[in-house]
Amino acid sequence: MASATRPAPTVGFDLDMTLIDSRPGIRACYLALTERTGTYVDADLAVTRLGPPLEEELAHWFPAERIAATAELYREMYPAYAVTATPALPGAREAVEAVRAAGGRAIVVTAKYEPNARMHLEHLGIRPDAVIGDLWAEQKAVALREHGADVYVGDHLGDIRGARAADALAVAVASGPCSADELRAAGADVVLADLTRFPDWLAGYRDGAAAARA
Repeated sequence: MASATRPAPTVGFDLDMTLIDSRPGIRACYLALTERTGTYVDADLAVTRLGPPLEEELAHWFPAERIAATAELYREMYPAYAVTATPALPGAREAVEAVRAAGGRAIVVTAKYEPNARMHLEHLGIRPDAVIGDLWAEQKAVALREHGADVYVGDHLGDIRGARAADALAVAVASGPCSADELRAAGADVVLADLTRFPDWLAGYRDGAAAARA
């Protein structure tokens, strides 16, 4: 009988709340932004809704004419406040390494400003094959298609939309703001509690034993 083993996949990963717990660093940066600008940002609230682009969060606190300049300031401040304060989520390194150990390629596709995304990964010793930033939801499909991604792993409903737009398998992890039930209802093909489950899922997927939906 011919083997059902799939070819080594290209797997895309989201960054915030998928690979890294960016809440402590982002909270610290918002507190510093409040001090710098004199405009109050509820940092504790802001970190409960991570995923969409920075400008969407800033629109809750700043008038439209100030958002672009404030976003630029935030991104300039970010490395000093957020990078060292941000840990990897459980299983993050192992998930990326599992893809590469299988002979595949692991890429990171994120809405985060790309230079800051790269700083996080370098600081944490997570080494994907490519990092593409500044893409949100369906926009992520551009990079996923360019790199031939078979699977996209994320924690947000927008990540599922990005995977769908790229015709990639949507693997969701319930480590971010969206519950497992919300992720399933949004059309995730697979929902995992967190990335610690990913290497076993990947092995089953490659062996043809993992169902398209789980």
